[in-house]
Amino acid sequence: MALDQQKLETALQVGRNSPYLQFSLHLFETVSSTNQILWDLLAQGAEPGCVVIATEQTAGRGQWGRQWISSAGGLYLSVAIANGNKAAENTTAFCLPKLYATNSYQLTLATAWGIAQQLRNCDVPVGIKWPNDLILVSRKLGGILTETKIHKGVITQAVIGVGLNWANPVPETGINLQMWQANQQTKFVSCLETLISTVLIGIESGIQCLLQEGINILIYRYLELLMNIGEKVYVNNTVGTIIGVANTGELRVRMETSEHKSVKISEIYLQPGTISLGYCHSSD
Repeated sequence: MALDQQKLETALQVGRNSPYLQFSLHLFETVSSTNQILWDLLAQGAEPGCVVIATEQTAGRGQWGRQWISSAGGLYLSVAIANGNKAAENTTAFCLPKLYATNSYQLTLATAWGIAQQLRNCDVPVGIKWPNDLILVSRKLGGILTETKIHKGVITQAVIGVGLNWANPVPETGINLQMWQANQQTKFVSCLETLISTVLIGIESGIQCLLQEGINILIYRYLELLMNIGEKVYVNNTVGTIIGVANTGELRVRMETSEHKSVKISEIYLQPGTISLGYCHSSD
């Protein structure tokens, strides 16, 4: 599935009113991992805004070191984000705020919100499953992997990887966009190049929101699209209710425990990776 770079650049030009980042596009059919290829390019002197795009990965990476199944026909891309010093030399670069390593999830939340919102602008009703999954009709449409370089506990450089199901085979809990569009009267995303443009504009808008409007506004917008609010979860054999997400990415859960004929209500924060939230099966 060859990608048309001119078609993609035209879609980006049409879709962006005021570009915030100068994208440098590198298109492939098959790579080991778009994140790894991008890190290699950065080591060779590539600038922030460098993007690696492929329709298949042979060694895709997911969260917590898991393998990301990246069959042919999907969309896999990675974007490089600058640190403050590098961005100062290039006014078109994303300039990271002073983010500590423990707050790297702010970049993931920003990306998830930006892509989901941009797809919703195209009438594709995408939601977010905490912390980094994109959901369509209760099934997984895609995911995000943020990798960083750290110096003295502060993020100096980041690569944001996105995997999105376009026409690739998916498991029962997944869905690809062409599968969903086949049941719609309108084809909202006309081609893979349009989808890539939509995703890149979404990443751009999400990071721009984080940098210009701040984490509080970003979290507010993220929560509007979060599918997990009100969901019941079990923590140490005690039931709790998801009520939100903290600025640093932790899941906020309200716990209710009975003590001496009274109910004690408390709130706990769960780190990403400490609890797994499932998918609701849907016949849609």
